[in-house]
Amino acid sequence: MAEYGDPERGSSMDSTESRWVFQEDEDDASEIDEFETDLRHHHSVLDSEDEDNGEQRLVRTGPRIDSFDVEALEVPGVQRNEFEDVNMGKRIILAFQTLGVVFGDVGTSPLYTFSVMFRKAPINDNEDIIGALSLVLYTLILIPLVKYVLVVLWANDDGEGGTFALYSLICRNAKVSLLPNQLPSDARISGFRLKVPSPELERSLKFKERLESSVTLKKILLLLVLAGTSMVIANGVVTPAMSVLSSVNGLRVGVDAIEQDEVVMISVTCLVILFSVQKYGTSKMGLAVGPALFIWFCSLAGIGIYNLVTYDTSVLRAFNPIHIYYFFARNSTKAWYSLGGCILCATGSEAMFADLCYFSVRSVQLTFVFLVLPCLLLGYLGQAAYLMENHADAGQAFFSSVPRGAFWPTFVIALVAALIASRAMTTATFSCIKQSTALGCFPRLKIVHTSRKFMGQIYIPVINWFLLVVSLVFVCSISNIDEIGNAYGIAELGVMMMTTILVTLVMVLIWQTHIIIVLSFVVVFLGLELAFFSSVLCSIPDGSWIILVLSIINFFIMFVWNYGSKLKYETEVKQKLSMDLMRELGSNLGTIRAPGIGLLYNELVKGIPGIFGHFLTTLPAIHSMIIFVSIKYVPVSMVPQSERFLFRRVCQKSYHIFRCIARYGYKDVRKENHQTFEQLLMESLEKFIRREAQERSLESDGDDDSDSEDDYSASRVLIAPNGSVYSLGVPLLAEFNDTNISTFEASTSEEVASASSNNPPVLDAEQSLERELSFIRKAKESGVVYLVGHGDIRARKDSWFLKKLVINYFYAFLRKNCRRGIANLSVPHSHLMQVGMTYMV
Repeated sequence: MAEYGDPERGSSMDSTESRWVFQEDEDDASEIDEFETDLRHHHSVLDSEDEDNGEQRLVRTGPRIDSFDVEALEVPGVQRNEFEDVNMGKRIILAFQTLGVVFGDVGTSPLYTFSVMFRKAPINDNEDIIGALSLVLYTLILIPLVKYVLVVLWANDDGEGGTFALYSLICRNAKVSLLPNQLPSDARISGFRLKVPSPELERSLKFKERLESSVTLKKILLLLVLAGTSMVIANGVVTPAMSVLSSVNGLRVGVDAIEQDEVVMISVTCLVILFSVQKYGTSKMGLAVGPALFIWFCSLAGIGIYNLVTYDTSVLRAFNPIHIYYFFARNSTKAWYSLGGCILCATGSEAMFADLCYFSVRSVQLTFVFLVLPCLLLGYLGQAAYLMENHADAGQAFFSSVPRGAFWPTFVIALVAALIASRAMTTATFSCIKQSTALGCFPRLKIVHTSRKFMGQIYIPVINWFLLVVSLVFVCSISNIDEIGNAYGIAELGVMMMTTILVTLVMVLIWQTHIIIVLSFVVVFLGLELAFFSSVLCSIPDGSWIILVLSIINFFIMFVWNYGSKLKYETEVKQKLSMDLMRELGSNLGTIRAPGIGLLYNELVKGIPGIFGHFLTTLPAIHSMIIFVSIKYVPVSMVPQSERFLFRRVCQKSYHIFRCIARYGYKDVRKENHQTFEQLLMESLEKFIRREAQERSLESDGDDDSDSEDDYSASRVLIAPNGSVYSLGVPLLAEFNDTNISTFEASTSEEVASASSNNPPVLDAEQSLERELSFIRKAKESGVVYLVGHGDIRARKDSWFLKKLVINYFYAFLRKNCRRGIANLSVPHSHLMQVGMTYMV
């Protein structure tokens, strides 16, 4: 039976269970097995995965076992989020930690929201305060609560949130990635969850077909994702500047003699301390700062209740949304300008989603609904009640509303909360950059995993210090809270709009939500965000342009890296070696085969890389066994260890050439040293060879009773009334079929030559298996050498000037200074051999 997921996420089923897939040909049901047999035979000889371009049909199949996976006869279960099985006590601890990591940003918004709003739209009477308060209350309810907590959080990718998590979710369900390295076997990773047919499936398939067939739509989607990610990085700069500076500004209320320059210096000191402790990790810091945020939220609620009781409870009228209309009717243009300050109350909403990899959906929802939102509402109500009798204090609404006896304790707590808030977007930035790196849209950087238990908790040193430097420049150059607030609104709204668009695609393509609900979601939230965005855009000349420049720089870096990587991969595909050439060279490959194993690293997932020919012509000898290793990131958060490796034999057995594709999700950790990696690789290869021999044995047994086999094949396929094909069973582990090969090749080229001349009887399968395993063990004892091919690209002389500039200078600079993929294995230089090759594109 199929295993269904949570109802909130839509019904889904494990890829190892029976599922619906696309039938690639138009043959009738009786020809399906013949098609699969021919395709498997083609794979076993030529190492090819060319896809048939025929019309697709929806086919119900039985459980498929990926015959290239390392665990021979094991069908792994669904890869689940690491928070799914936690008990209630652990869930409460996680909810407590979310205060220190996720909600710091949105929690400190009362420090500056009213101050910025009323500088843009000065208070004329108390009705303006009620109208502004109503606008803030419903912004909090609509964007953080309804949009993010109730909808967007469920669009996570196996517990991973953020812009690129949404993109990977879409890439997994539609072929929209511009990098042509997808394999059909990727869809059999248990992290992939495929939809069960439903009335909305037809619309979803049409939309998917349109999206996959249009290169323009794919490019637009990628550009939107890159734009959203660049805004997240910009958010990581402006959030510390805004939070820390606004909290330190409270000193001007408590100490009359303090100057603005002194406020800036104190803010700089706090920022340096903040980014210096970032390396200690999210779990440790979350437990340390969780109590501080809890006290902060309780202080917000307490001060709010005190002001409501002391000053004016009539502000509760703001829950009537009609006061928003009155506010705009009285102030018109000024009210529209104030939207740029109002959106600041929802800052940090994206952090709830982007930081989801650190915690579970339930813990974030629980904490926001029952603690964060009530405390924020009380805090804003209290400030409005105070301003009803103190219009002149609107410029420092929060600290002026604090009772005199509680000012200094509140100031200290606010400063700590501001430092914690700065960490919210910093951790979100780390997570987003790691995802974009894994999906080929950001240069590789050193990533430090700060938790042994939760693999999603990371720290990126280069990005950490980059954010610190830019934040310091931002604070020192723009010390005005209004200008920083405008920049803050631009960065936050940019991410929000990209998230709205991507979640809309998820609702149509994956959730298959009713079209009326989809249209309501996109019209309400995108329209609301565009209205806010139009307000903050008018403030660009006041200093907000800095954040736009930073976002454009980040966007350019990601675009250049993705563009160069795509060109490089496409060029390597075009220049791969043909199988005819390999046959002409023979099993000795036209050179001397020295004992040992050569692991040739390359990005190609199919075909023989052209750089292998460069090795053959450069080196005096080549290893007796060659394994093409490709490290591939697939659009899932984690790949189970049992599904990590795909193995395939390249050429005939006597060549001793294999392909290994090591698949990683963007949340996976690559920490194994080279000895561990070699051991896992060789164990997996032995299992693959044993399973291959077992499959051959099963197939040869089946040939003895061809009539019964034909009857079985015919009886296990049914045609549904709607034209779909339902498969009642599948061949056991039948991925390799070599029925046309009458003999097993020997394990050495000499034996193959002898076999071809003397035509000896068929070797026993057991002897052939043991002989090949013995050959592999001897090759392993002789040593393993890592053959790393560095393929660089250069623009042709007849290329456009802009292309030459991007490829020859910008992409070359990024590639030269990024982290090499082989660095993750810490291979000693004595085991490493590198050859460079330049492709003209």
